[in-house]
Amino acid sequence: MSELSVDSVFVREGDCFIPTELGRGPWSPDALHGGAPASLLAGYAEDLVDDPDMLLSRLTLELIRPVPMAAMTVTATMGKGRTVRRVELTLSHDGTMVAKALALFLRSEALDIDARLDGHPLPGPDRCHEPFYVPGMEQVTSFHYTAMEIRLAHGQTVAPGPAAAWFRLRHPIVGGAPVSAAMRAIAASDFGNGLSWILPIEEFTFLNTDLTVYLHRHPATEWVALDSRMTVQPNGIGLARSELYDEKGHIGMAQQNLIVRRRPPGAGGVT
Repeated sequence: MSELSVDSVFVREGDCFIPTELGRGPWSPDALHGGAPASLLAGYAEDLVDDPDMLLSRLTLELIRPVPMAAMTVTATMGKGRTVRRVELTLSHDGTMVAKALALFLRSEALDIDARLDGHPLPGPDRCHEPFYVPGMEQVTSFHYTAMEIRLAHGQTVAPGPAAAWFRLRHPIVGGAPVSAAMRAIAASDFGNGLSWILPIEEFTFLNTDLTVYLHRHPATEWVALDSRMTVQPNGIGLARSELYDEKGHIGMAQQNLIVRRRPPGAGGVT
């Protein structure tokens, strides 16, 4: 990995996408943050559709297994709908599927109605300065600490409870390729379970098995906000729900199913 550029989350070499350390996630030094493959597949689907009037309105990502810090390939099939178009994608390593996604595109059409922009309930990113930090989560080069600039808007991440933050990508997802507005929103959307946690991360893991993002509008600026809440049941199953905003108002929502487990004694914190 040290020989690869660290100016982007992935480097493309032919048909392979090779992650850099900017894609690393919080649960294992050998696995990616979910926002990295989610944003990669969103951009791949947009390139395949190649129609500015088709809005990426939903992305459902299923994490079949930990997405490795290793070369991966993408395969995709696209439907032919004129108003509703679906793209099915798979992400594989050494011939083994590690994630799959369904991207749903809806054709936009101008309507003679007032824009439904009601603003957002958060202080803007220019008024937020407290950085993202979670106790027990080692501050190493990673997607959550390095690839993203994160500014807390309300709540706190050093204690449990609901929280909101603004997110801005510092680096491209794929080296040499532009980052679309939808990719920015989806890259941020996987942070719900790290932003709003209700169990100590030193004692529990709460990995998301999937991510579903709904967008009724793409963000108009680089900043995307998540206002997140986590719920966990005694059966070890949880849910993280996030409302998404840009600096003009509401743009969508995201949900993650969570597998919650107690860490083995002596396992230590997150690396």
